[in-house]
Order: sequence, then C-alpha cells, then structure tokens
Amino acid sequence: MVEGGFKAWRRDRRVAKEAKVILVEARRMLRQNLDHVPGDAADAVRAAIVELEAALEAADIDRVRESLHALEEQIDRHLAFARKSVVREYAESIGVAILIALFLRAFVIEAFKIPSGSMIPTLQVGDHIFVNKYLYGVRIPGTDLKFFGVVKPARGEVVVFRFPNPYHVAQEEDKDFIKRIVAVEGDTVEVRDRVLYVNGQAVPHEPIRPGEPCAYEDILDEGSGVFMEKRCEPYTERLGGHTYTTYFDPGTGSPRNWQPRTVPPRSVFCMGDNRDNSHDSRFWGPVPVDLIKGRSMFIWWSRGREGVRTNRMFTKVP
Repeated sequence: MVEGGFKAWRRDRRVAKEAKVILVEARRMLRQNLDHVPGDAADAVRAAIVELEAALEAADIDRVRESLHALEEQIDRHLAFARKSVVREYAESIGVAILIALFLRAFVIEAFKIPSGSMIPTLQVGDHIFVNKYLYGVRIPGTDLKFFGVVKPARGEVVVFRFPNPYHVAQEEDKDFIKRIVAVEGDTVEVRDRVLYVNGQAVPHEPIRPGEPCAYEDILDEGSGVFMEKRCEPYTERLGGHTYTTYFDPGTGSPRNWQPRTVPPRSVFCMGDNRDNSHDSRFWGPVPVDLIKGRSMFIWWSRGREGVRTNRMFTKVP
C-alpha cells in the first residue's frame, strides 16, 4: 500500500470509529431523555441513527461521513442539553476514581513505608508494603471503633498499629508502628536471654550459621537518610505457622528481657524481628487490638541506599 493510500485508510478507520462512538452516545442520550424530547424530534434522531447504522453496515465511507454529519446536526438541534462537556466527563471520571481510592484506603488496603530497621531482616528501611485493613474489622475513619471483623489477630502475624502512647508523648501520638504479634489475649509471655516463651513454652529458636556473624544496613535516624552497617547474629524462629528470621546484636546477653506477664483482654504483645534494636511491647506493654490498622500482605516496592531492590518487590511478608 502506497503512503497516500495508507493515510486514507487510517483516516477512514478514524471516521468509522468516531461514527460508532456517536451512535452509542446518541442512543444513550435519546433513551435517558425521551420525556424531554418532542415526539417528532425523537423520530428525527432515530432516523439519523438508522441511516448511520446502514452506512456502516454497507462499509460506504462517503455515506458514513454524510450520515455522521446528519446525526450530529440532529443531536445538536434536539439533544444538546443532554450532551456532557469534555471537562465534565473528565471531572466525573476523576471524581469517581478518587472516591474509589479513598474507600479502598479507608476500609480495604493501605500502603505503608518502612522508616526504620526494627523489623530487619523481614522488612528493610525503604520497603513499601500493602496492609489488609478489613481482616480485623473495618474502622470508622477518625475513631478507634471497628465492626465486621473477619478474624482475630494471631501469633506470628506482622501488623501495623497506632502507637499505644502510655506515656502521652506528643510526637509519637499519631505514629504508625509495624511489629510481629508474639502473644495474644490470655497468653503468658516472657523474654529471657534471647528466647521467647509463650505460656511457659519456649518458641523454637535456632541459630543460623553459628559463629558466623551477619551484617546489615540500618538508618541512623528516621528521616536522616544516613545509613550505617551493623553486625548481627541471625536466628530462625517459628511461631503460629510462620517461619522468619530474627536478628540479635553479637556478643550480648540480650538485656531486653520481659518478666512473665499475662496479655490483657483485647490486646496483643508485639516485638520487632530485629530484637535488640526494636522499640516494642517490652517498653510500652501490650497493644490494644482497637489500635491495629491491619495485617501486612506483601512488599510492592523497595528502594534502599543502593537503589531499587527488585528482588524484594512482590514478596509476601512471612
């Protein structure tokens, strides 16, 4: 096909496509506004629709052009009041999209960014995760009231929650934390010499490559962007059907112990997987269930000092 013929073919295709769009719009406007259009005007629009349909069926592009022009004249004459402007259509589409996004964020799924290293190695600084917000109950925005809970928080799950703030620290009041639930209401929890005990039983806790310390990068202060390398001793832990890795500072007896206590009703006991570098329930006690925003699902984006970490993207949080 020569260049001029190709351009003509593309032009004819655009005309045919435009004709089909106008047909859909004309039928919709006529159907929705029959009560506002006189009978003879409605008949004139219908006749123009039928003629354009016949022209398309015959694949006569010249006839299509003429019929399309005639139908647009009938629409402008009798249905102009029902025709949405381009600005209005875009505004409505954007408005609907925003409402859907706000609904999903409020009740279904919300994205969170990991700002600190308390959950290393499970979650690293710069990981972005999606959190399921309806499993533990739908929260009424602006309150701690929940309803329609599907399941209760369970041991081993990684959750996002509002800071319990027992000390009424203003700068922490609206801060979100992410930790792992290690005990639920009614459980007796104890932490002694790196070992977690739930109801008097030691949680399986095995060293990985004994005698070979590991290393990881953590941020110096939240928001500073300054990274530093730290040494660690890795352990595998298994709790509530979840298997994950915990880090401890090398050569320490892990002074962050917790004497045996029972988790109160409608509360959970949470700890970070980076055990010697986590501000958690060992400092401010159990977390009320009503403060939990949701359960972590997977990492959808990750960026560290070295750049985008594609190997972490779309991985499930264990």
